[in-house]
Amino acid sequence: MRKKIVAGNWKMNNDLAETELFLVELKKQVFPENVIVMIAPPFTSLNQAFKSLHEHPVTVVAQNMHQSKEGAFTGEISAKMLKSVGVETVIVGHSERRAFFNEDSAVLAEKVNTALENEMTVIFCIGEEIYDRKNGNHFELIKKQLMEGLFHVSDKSWENLVIAYEPVWAIGTGETATPEQAQEMHKFIRKTIAENYSKNIAINVSILYGGSVKPDNATEIFGQADVDGGLIGGAALKVESFMNIVNSF
Repeated sequence: MRKKIVAGNWKMNNDLAETELFLVELKKQVFPENVIVMIAPPFTSLNQAFKSLHEHPVTVVAQNMHQSKEGAFTGEISAKMLKSVGVETVIVGHSERRAFFNEDSAVLAEKVNTALENEMTVIFCIGEEIYDRKNGNHFELIKKQLMEGLFHVSDKSWENLVIAYEPVWAIGTGETATPEQAQEMHKFIRKTIAENYSKNIAINVSILYGGSVKPDNATEIFGQADVDGGLIGGAALKVESFMNIVNSF
């Protein structure tokens, strides 16, 4: 049975002091047993978050990592570095990394390989721009992102993969795909995985929705048959709104 997951992606928000305040409040919460809760603070807070939460059912996740083992890559972080501070899950391919840092499918495929080689779990992000949807190209684009960035991995690797579908036009815009639109795309993603791997893998992989998920729309979105949770942005920066989403199943 696939896992229900709610992951909070903090992006470039919260310094160490703000992180510590958040963690104090988060640790007071009662977490549902059927939901895996994750937070992805900035690099500077990963170790503090891991140490603070190691006795709590919250997984600390990195927002990004470099594809190389080590080397002259000023400002970058390796898988080994992440694992050394307790982090074993990483987000790869977020639309902001694709758009602002020019990460293409070849680079993302390398990052996936490196993470898997280091026995890390990957949350692999895919999603279309508004013009792709308006032109009716959204299904083909999503298939292309999967094929080029992910479909080279082995069957076994899918045990350590999570998909996050984030329509770019709904990230931080206040716009949200309707529950029906989310379900339609999640079903398509699962069908595409089944066609390229197996029905069993497709049934068991968790597919998250991201894009302006809030406490007031999470229940309806998470209630769709092929939506297994969410990758949450702005609403994950406050404990109350984040936990309202966690408890939306």
